[in-house]
Amino acid sequence: MTVSTSPHAQGERRFGRFNRVGFQTLLGKEVRRFLKVYQQTLLAPAGTALLFMAVFTLAIGSRRGEVFGVPFSHFLAPGILMMAILQNAFANASSSIVVAKVQGNIIDVLMPPLSAGELTTAYALGGVVRGLAVAAVAAVVIFPFAWSGIAHPFWALGFAVIGALIFSLCGAITGIWAEKFDHTALVTNFIITPLAFLSGTFYSIRILPEPWQTISAINPVHFLIDGFRYGILGEGDTNPWLGMAVSLVLALFLFWLCHRMFRTGYRLKS
Repeated sequence: MTVSTSPHAQGERRFGRFNRVGFQTLLGKEVRRFLKVYQQTLLAPAGTALLFMAVFTLAIGSRRGEVFGVPFSHFLAPGILMMAILQNAFANASSSIVVAKVQGNIIDVLMPPLSAGELTTAYALGGVVRGLAVAAVAAVVIFPFAWSGIAHPFWALGFAVIGALIFSLCGAITGIWAEKFDHTALVTNFIITPLAFLSGTFYSIRILPEPWQTISAINPVHFLIDGFRYGILGEGDTNPWLGMAVSLVLALFLFWLCHRMFRTGYRLKS
């Protein structure tokens, strides 16, 4: 069966260039969706972050010594928080679209007069809200054990938002491409998790031998992890301006790709 979008979504719409009500409704649905199961979407990731902190701090923290002039636990906390942001932003967008496709109610999103830009932005912002909400909850349970202040608040917030946006867009793209839950698990297990773990989350890439240091330095996730860590600690492995520039270019590319997929109805209209 072929699903056609409303003619208002393709041509001139009576709502004008921006369907504010429709956009707000879809974004609100995305936020309420994860808030209704907050035990799974907010508390569980915070518990996982605390578990990572406990395991790494107790296992190697006393032998690791200081990193960037701060205790290992203080170095570790920003990386774990950022990893939680990225993984949950991805999960929110990808699961929402795949569930709608599997249940057959994706038509409820495609039929209203929402443009590809409005769909892309709503799904992306839904993931950003969840990623930042998880970070806020995780920070409450982590920072009492590893609080050293925030050296550059705007850098920290900037990298948190752009990181959540990038992975939320990746989640939306994956959700559109995936035909079943196994496909999203494939991307999570073989792309998202390895990129997060091998980006300097638990270590400084300066300790790596070549060519692994160079390989890690060009990992786009490294710029996000390291930039957020710079915002918290005031120290990092790479220039935060370079990291932000690379992240913005990547976000724009992913937004364009996701927008194109929604506009053409790739794996959505049949």
